[in-house]
Amino acid sequence: MQSRSRATLIGLIAVLLWASIVGLIRGVSQSLGAVGGAAMMYSVASVLLLFTVGFIRWKDFPRRYLVWGSVLFVAYELCLSLSIGYANTSRQAIEVGMVNYLWPSFTMLCAIMFNKQKSNFLIVPGFLVAILGICLVLGGDQGLDIGGMAANVRDNPLSYGLAFSGAVIWAAYCTVTARIAEGKNGITLFFMLTALALWIKYFATGGGAMHFSVEAMVYLAMAASAMGFGYAAWNVGILHGNVTVLAGASYFIPVFSAALAAALLRTPLSFAFWKGASMVCAGSILCWVATRGQRSRAAAAPEPS
Repeated sequence: MQSRSRATLIGLIAVLLWASIVGLIRGVSQSLGAVGGAAMMYSVASVLLLFTVGFIRWKDFPRRYLVWGSVLFVAYELCLSLSIGYANTSRQAIEVGMVNYLWPSFTMLCAIMFNKQKSNFLIVPGFLVAILGICLVLGGDQGLDIGGMAANVRDNPLSYGLAFSGAVIWAAYCTVTARIAEGKNGITLFFMLTALALWIKYFATGGGAMHFSVEAMVYLAMAASAMGFGYAAWNVGILHGNVTVLAGASYFIPVFSAALAAALLRTPLSFAFWKGASMVCAGSILCWVATRGQRSRAAAAPEPS
């Protein structure tokens, strides 16, 4: 029992580490650039994962999982890191991160449509509440303001578009890998491929100057550690801890993430933003409850990112 409690605690630490990602990615990109900073971050995280999780044995992994898992994971991580890096302001980076947290609701919808996951009527209000929460977040200080939301998105359609695409892609990743992974975890390979893709983009597009400083290196070390150690801690929690507790905690990441990002980036957030963030959490939890006790092939506790 003590061992299980310790494993659950380690899993909860992973939730906190992932919640810090938005603020840390933004901190890295401000000094090292959106692409160069992300490439450095995933490179360091890959090294950490080699020591904590280890590399894969090719023959032990289903080929379909390696192919589709690699494509979807790399696409998602590119969308996540670049959407935050390309944000015009710190406030916008936090909003973009919140759009990314639509993935739990999308994951449940994908599980219902493609994995024959059973659910009840709560899935509809759950999804609508999550979408309404994002509308409040993007509406600015005025809250639910369609005109303000449209103007906000028009200000930087690339960042918001990447964040939304990332949420859809991660839902697809969770859905696909639940069917074909056969319990395997190729996270180290996926991180290395992400780093490679970012370095290719960096050199192909001329890169840009990376301004190294003590602050930049601290942000880089923290961001890479949050990613690398986060996945390692999550694996321990899922394998040996209380999965129900971890699943429930993971759905509060949007609020934790906004709070940590606001503190790291010294960015005040309005009451309307916090209402929206809380609604994103509530919508995700409703979608989760809608399938609770009726699970078929959906993951008991999806990987937050």
